[in-house]
Amino acid sequence: MSASLVGPLLILCASLLFSTGGTAIKLTSFSAWQVACLRSSVAFVFLALLRPAWRSSVQPRVLLVAAPYAALLVLFVSSNKLTTAANAIFLQSTSLLWVLLLGPLLLQERPYARDLGFGAAIALGMGLLFFGGDPPVHTAPNPAAGNALGAFAGLMSGLSLLGLRWLAGTSGLRGPVLADTALVGASLLSALACAPLAFPIGSHPLSDWLVVLYLGVFQMGLAFLCMARGLQRLTAIEAALLMLLEPVLSLGWAWLVHDEQPTAVSLTGCVLILCATVGRALSSMRRVRAPRPTGS
Repeated sequence: MSASLVGPLLILCASLLFSTGGTAIKLTSFSAWQVACLRSSVAFVFLALLRPAWRSSVQPRVLLVAAPYAALLVLFVSSNKLTTAANAIFLQSTSLLWVLLLGPLLLQERPYARDLGFGAAIALGMGLLFFGGDPPVHTAPNPAAGNALGAFAGLMSGLSLLGLRWLAGTSGLRGPVLADTALVGASLLSALACAPLAFPIGSHPLSDWLVVLYLGVFQMGLAFLCMARGLQRLTAIEAALLMLLEPVLSLGWAWLVHDEQPTAVSLTGCVLILCATVGRALSSMRRVRAPRPTGS
């Protein structure tokens, strides 16, 4: 296989695995707290064994970054249990909006003027998802509450991205190791936080346990490893564009497996968020590749 194809294929594999999360979560009879606790526990064991360097990298700043990511893991499960998989993942994808809003405050990164247009499009898409009028169904019994949790997940995702960027910018060559540690720590934190509400587990069929095992090992653990390896071979912008396959596939899996069909208004909101994210990534790529102006 050509070396130039390895990076994109790894990111595409990560996107494919990540995209199955919403549909798989809806297949279990476990509560949201139980799924979040068990999925994160399995992922923690899997990642801790394959990323042993994390043990020597536990620092207060790493835990600070791990906290919002842990919240994201719990909110993603809770949102998927209440609203459609499409709404849950696209609302989480509004993380770009929060990066644009909070970047200047937390990292002193000033947005470009055109970013304001992309942010406005994402905000409009979020509003359409909230007011799309999705009716309650078996796999999405409370869309309004699920949408609210999904929007909060978007905020936590934005804070996680800013935190990981902060670690990379302040830690030099240690940045990737500290980022791994933050994600391993987030799995442990989310498992511990959910445990008091997850137990007792009760009796569940073998299929439920197999789904949880899949979620922890493949949908979280292996997907993260593919993403981490792929990011070593691609720019962040190139990887971000390929990762946009995740929300599109998530919508498709939910339709094929659960027959979830978002309303026209909600679907318009999804398209707006997707187009704004793609537009912003392409705009960033053009800025990166543009030659620097020479002095007079």
